[in-house]
Amino acid sequence: MERLEVRELVYFTAVAEELHFGRAAARLGMAQPPLSRAIQQLERRLGVPLLERGGHRIALTEAGAVLLRESRTVLDAASAAAHRTRRAGRTDPSLVLVIKPGGDGGLLPAILDAYQAEPDALPVELVCSFGERETLLREGRADAALLHLPHHDLTGLDTQDLLTETQLLVMPRSHRLAGRARVCLDDFAGEPLPRWPGASEDASQGPEVHDLGQLLHLIALGRMVAVLPASIRGQLRDDLVAVPVDDAEPTTLVLAWPEHATSPALAAFVRAAAAVADKATGQGG
Repeated sequence: MERLEVRELVYFTAVAEELHFGRAAARLGMAQPPLSRAIQQLERRLGVPLLERGGHRIALTEAGAVLLRESRTVLDAASAAAHRTRRAGRTDPSLVLVIKPGGDGGLLPAILDAYQAEPDALPVELVCSFGERETLLREGRADAALLHLPHHDLTGLDTQDLLTETQLLVMPRSHRLAGRARVCLDDFAGEPLPRWPGASEDASQGPEVHDLGQLLHLIALGRMVAVLPASIRGQLRDDLVAVPVDDAEPTTLVLAWPEHATSPALAAFVRAAAAVADKATGQGG
């Protein structure tokens, strides 16, 4: 069986992402000649060309594109394994939960209370993040996260649905639509919307938002409007208005965690969250 070394994948990923041996070598903190030799040796071992070399330009072959995709997966998994191993060896273990401020559907206090009654419960460390919560899971920096469908990529994660909500347009009381009972997406098309951390810049979007207080303040100042789950109503300021968006796709709050996780503490947290959600939505026995 052909086994690739992590070092080879690190070298190849740098070259494939930079598409320039000099920049890749600088990124890796090494000289260019040994890097070039390492990639050539990798191509010989695999028996396929990974790069198309022409003059001063290089490009990925089809095989190279496949190896880049697979290398990223392997390197992410290796990094996550290191993070989880270090955390597992701590003398004060905890369960790290990543949340979006104001994005728990009002369920989190009851979930935390129910979890503490579980025999396998650990202290819960809350990490607030407006962006890339699923990335923290994949990197091994968190055990679970509250995410929203359809907005997050759940590849490689297991999930438990908690709450499905309609969406509201949140705007200042002075907004032209503030007196409406209901709106449609076309009614505010072209108006600036929040730009979440990690999202690509778009001239049609408003400033990048990092927390709920900042978001609501920018809306009140007329810098943007936002489409948010209906549970946000209870957290709105007096100078803001929220009305239903009839044709906005409902959002589903989910609890997510890495596939194949075997932690008893995590399993207990999932049970507690599911029980609270069932009770809140009237599905409990």
